[in-house]
Amino acid sequence: MAKSYQISCPKCNNNHSFYRYGKDPDGYQKYLCRVCNHQFVPDRPRAGAGQIGRPRQRDYPSCPVCGKASFLHHDYEHYSNYRCCDKRCNHSFFVWKATAISSPSMSQLFGKHNFKRMRYPVYLIITALTMFYLGKNSFRNISLILRTSFGVKVSHTTISNWCSNFAPLFDDMRIQLMPLLDLNSDEWHADETVVKVNGVKYYIWFVVDSETRFVIGFHLSPHRDSPQAVSVLHEARKQGKPAAIVTDRYSAYKVPIKSLFDGVRHIRVESFKDDISNNLISMFVFFFNFVRPHSALNGLTPAQVAGLKLSKKQKREYPLVA
Repeated sequence: MAKSYQISCPKCNNNHSFYRYGKDPDGYQKYLCRVCNHQFVPDRPRAGAGQIGRPRQRDYPSCPVCGKASFLHHDYEHYSNYRCCDKRCNHSFFVWKATAISSPSMSQLFGKHNFKRMRYPVYLIITALTMFYLGKNSFRNISLILRTSFGVKVSHTTISNWCSNFAPLFDDMRIQLMPLLDLNSDEWHADETVVKVNGVKYYIWFVVDSETRFVIGFHLSPHRDSPQAVSVLHEARKQGKPAAIVTDRYSAYKVPIKSLFDGVRHIRVESFKDDISNNLISMFVFFFNFVRPHSALNGLTPAQVAGLKLSKKQKREYPLVA
């Protein structure tokens, strides 16, 4: 009867060069690996395997360099440090624990996903949003401009609600437009800074593409440590892979970049010395990436530099997007 699985050495992963090495006391065929001389019996039933000949599951991840087994070198609170069992390789790598990777704040939005059931017309709402995020006007100034220019009386509180409640709508647009972009550039820049929300200090983390100036991800957190850096970098990893990531010398970036971006250079430079709510930040990032022209990019938006080209029909589907 032909075997329905491929034999491989559990020690060195050799799958093509073996000797038949007799049988064990229970009558199962033994094999001798010609590479590492390891003896093993693949047909013997194993506890918890459920079926004969099932390949043994390793307790620890394989080495990303040579593919061989690894052992636990150090176990920390949020991540584990493994080392390759092959002394010639001796590669050390980090794996984050699933409980330590939390979803970034950019995915925790609340509000409206469409313009339905609104008292005011859509063009008026879009005008108010554009004046706030691009014109840097206050809510009271926008209310005054709408009353004098359009003859429509809108409370400044209503405009304030528009600027935060429509964050999920524009985030849905961002999710649909991201596959059209190419963010596999030479460098990404990651940094964090302090902001105050209702008088309380928070840290906002950004990951920006250096070539297109596209804000790839952000995260608002009350703490400043490695798990927060993992949250924003883990989300940014879904959009591409750079050749290098540039950060300051803050130690919280070191292990997350090494564990999440295998083969990517980590360039640590001197501190950049840069001394609201989550929905407002999300809206600002959308306008920064897709709406606002940048003089340094010859009047184009970061999305256009990253390769975004919309047809006339698509421009009608995505309001405000250049």
